[in-house]
Amino acid sequence: MNLTDLPDLSVKRAEALKQSGIESPEDLLMLFPHRYIDRTRIQSIQTLPGNGETATVVGEIKQISEAGFGRKKRLEVTLEDETGQLKGVWFRGSNYFRKLFNKGDRVSFFGTVKRYGRSLSMAHPEVEQLNTKKDEKSLQRIVPVYPGSSQFSKTYITHKLIHSWVNRVLDKTRPAEFLPDDLLKRHSLPERGKALQMIHNPQTMQEPSTALDRFKYEELFLFELSMARVKQVHFERKNGPKLESAGNLTRTFFQDHLPFTLTEGQKSALSDIKTDLLSGMQMHRLIQGDVGAGKTVVAIGALLMAVDNGYQAAFMAPTEILAEQHYHTLTKFLEGLDVEIRLLTGGQNSKLRTDILTSVEGGQCQIVVGTHAIIQEKVNFQKLGLAVIDEQHRFGVKQRADILGKGDSPHLLVMSATPIPRSLALTVYSDLDISVIRGLPDGRKPVKTAVRSDKKREEVYAFLEQNVGEGGQVYVVYPLVEESEVMDLKDATMGFEKLKQRFPDFAIGLIHGRLKSEEKEAVMQQFYDGELQILVSTTVIEVGVDVANANVMIIEHAERFGLSQLHQLRGRIGRGRRQSYCILMPGEKLSKSGRFRLNKMVETSDGFEIAEADLKLRGPGDFLGTKQSGLPEFRFADIVEDRLILEQAKQDAWELMRSDPDLQSDKHKNLKTVFAPYFKEKAAYFGLG
Repeated sequence: MNLTDLPDLSVKRAEALKQSGIESPEDLLMLFPHRYIDRTRIQSIQTLPGNGETATVVGEIKQISEAGFGRKKRLEVTLEDETGQLKGVWFRGSNYFRKLFNKGDRVSFFGTVKRYGRSLSMAHPEVEQLNTKKDEKSLQRIVPVYPGSSQFSKTYITHKLIHSWVNRVLDKTRPAEFLPDDLLKRHSLPERGKALQMIHNPQTMQEPSTALDRFKYEELFLFELSMARVKQVHFERKNGPKLESAGNLTRTFFQDHLPFTLTEGQKSALSDIKTDLLSGMQMHRLIQGDVGAGKTVVAIGALLMAVDNGYQAAFMAPTEILAEQHYHTLTKFLEGLDVEIRLLTGGQNSKLRTDILTSVEGGQCQIVVGTHAIIQEKVNFQKLGLAVIDEQHRFGVKQRADILGKGDSPHLLVMSATPIPRSLALTVYSDLDISVIRGLPDGRKPVKTAVRSDKKREEVYAFLEQNVGEGGQVYVVYPLVEESEVMDLKDATMGFEKLKQRFPDFAIGLIHGRLKSEEKEAVMQQFYDGELQILVSTTVIEVGVDVANANVMIIEHAERFGLSQLHQLRGRIGRGRRQSYCILMPGEKLSKSGRFRLNKMVETSDGFEIAEADLKLRGPGDFLGTKQSGLPEFRFADIVEDRLILEQAKQDAWELMRSDPDLQSDKHKNLKTVFAPYFKEKAAYFGLG
């Protein structure tokens, strides 16, 4: 059938449906109620307390009258049952509603009951005429309430009308099932047609929840099936550069150059990477670990393995300051190993840029470190064998595909210092193998965190003064660069001036995102070299800046930062041997969620626990940024609340893709019909064409 076959569907109503995304009978069936009204019990008028509860009452119309004048004119209809009376009141459309009632009619009222003195009333109740006992029995049902829109109200598309249309479609069509029978039985899920009946015409208040689980599973299963297929396509189409061995550079670095012992987590991650690189298949691996877990050293191991085997490697970071930090780290660690490393960013002058591009294209540059500039059209590699992406969550999936296009199926290693909750790892990074580095390198002491109000500021400053006097360095972080008239926050520039007055004998610097690249680098270099004792900053120092001697951080208006952001900031200290302290200083007005975030920071330094809490607070879209992360906007499922369903869907999808990758089995015929267009859309999204 077509939508045009629906009764009472005017041109304006059809247009209203279209504007709400409903263009087919299937679309209409997928317009799920957003709540349900339980009308399974008819109540007697005498039992109603009249304190704003909703109720269904049945009786006979005893009186119809109008009261008031002009705009205040209202219709009052008195309904009586065996126990008492109740008035239905209509303040608008009294002339229209007056025609619906006759004295002596048996009707039902459903609405919110309020008591005024000794009288009970319902404003604009829903009314149904009752001609037979069968009609009265039909009242006792669960009523779906559909999400509305301005277009619906303008064209008088009511809940009743939508429900009647949905039932017309359900009567005339048989929704096709495409999930395999074995999966439905395994998870006790209703088949599609039955589930839709349970959604739109539930017999109990539990049925919609049971049916909704089926649709949550369905969309998560399709997504995970597409992710499994994406990974399969990578391996079907692409054999990665096969590396023969670790090589002299790699061995020399780890045996002679590395000034510390690797943790077990680092060794495990390096073993995973080595296995991938020696396999001959393109590596797609995510290294995740907490701030300070030592991911960069693991990345260096992978870079050297590529260089050892005659390949070039690219190391991409989201910001210039982080790219510069990685460049300096690599230059320092690899000093004396005869490896040419170049830094490529958007802010370089044309002469330097041309020189770098020539070196990359000619193969003299073995490792290029940079920002998005690496994936620009003019950048050509002679033989790219490995791409490393740091802070992966700040790049979109397209950038991941773009850097892979710079070589002949190069290996891909992505890293994240933002611990990724398991639910996100099951979705956004389903196409990647994951290595987790847990624990911190030897000698690192956990950062002690405390919350201090503005009343304790002098005590905090006394502690700061003592710490600097003992040779330590301090970060003071602000949420804004300059004073805002909209938000009453202490800003970095004003804070910088006040701190200079408060500590005239200390060398204090200021860094923020509006400074030019060379200015930021100069200030950071001064702080790194110990020429500055206090660095006032915005969140520009959130990632990448590593000053081992900095052991105190004061975060002003800490409640304005997200949990993960606070954790990232705290990760800038605690890099050296001395005990480190993070002091959170909130503003005067602290919300419930703000207090929760600060307390969580005090309670734990485990980045994974913090990430889970942050995900629950903000939701997956805000946690990573939906558009940037590749995370779809699921219609029914919540990957945090529905993680068990997500894990089931992932396991089932990946098992099916292994056993029947092309969905050739007869029992998968319907699934293939649905999955083909779904995957085509996802494949284009992931840059697979």
